[in-house]
Amino acid sequence: MISLTLFAKEPVDSFVNTAHYDDGDKIPYILTSVNLSSPKYILIMMPGGNGMMSIQKNIDGTIYFQSGGNFLIRSRAIFTDDEFSTISIDGDRSIKRMRIVVRDLKSKFPNAQIYIVGTSRSTLATIYQSENMDGEVTGFIHTASMSAIGGLDTRKSKSRHLIVAHKYDECRLTPPSSSLENNRRYGTDLILMEGGVTEGDPCQALGYHGFNGIETETIPKN
Repeated sequence: MISLTLFAKEPVDSFVNTAHYDDGDKIPYILTSVNLSSPKYILIMMPGGNGMMSIQKNIDGTIYFQSGGNFLIRSRAIFTDDEFSTISIDGDRSIKRMRIVVRDLKSKFPNAQIYIVGTSRSTLATIYQSENMDGEVTGFIHTASMSAIGGLDTRKSKSRHLIVAHKYDECRLTPPSSSLENNRRYGTDLILMEGGVTEGDPCQALGYHGFNGIETETIPKN
């Protein structure tokens, strides 16, 4: 008997550099997918910290990038299946840059619903982009958000919003109280996580701040 596991699809990383400015300057990203032809949903994920991934394709075809330990980037394969693909890209507030990436994705996957996802410091980007790109993508997901999330009024937003926080996040820059305040004031959908493990700096990816140990449960696919 042939094991069906031989035919199981595994997420694959692909280096993509087709997004570019008018002058030809390229914006590389990593596409992680098991269904390159027609994902239903695409998550554009930006790491926290300084946001830099420095994505490059080596001569031997391997992909080099930084920020691999960041919550979103290390979890890219977990969030990928037959319906979901993920994009890993530098964290950047630039509206022009994000629009170029979104346009590139829509040209490849015209039927996909696109969400922009940030964590920790890159939620400053998702907040800013949501205020300037409302309705241009399906939604925005803010995880381990900076305290500014408390003032993001989503009541008239055309795009969907989801806030994800850890109840015991001890990073002083990303207090869960700000996420709770947004939910109370504006009714934004909120997932408040518990559990997992915390190690080292409370503002780093292996603390509760980075949803360490509960990656699979943190962003439900619905």
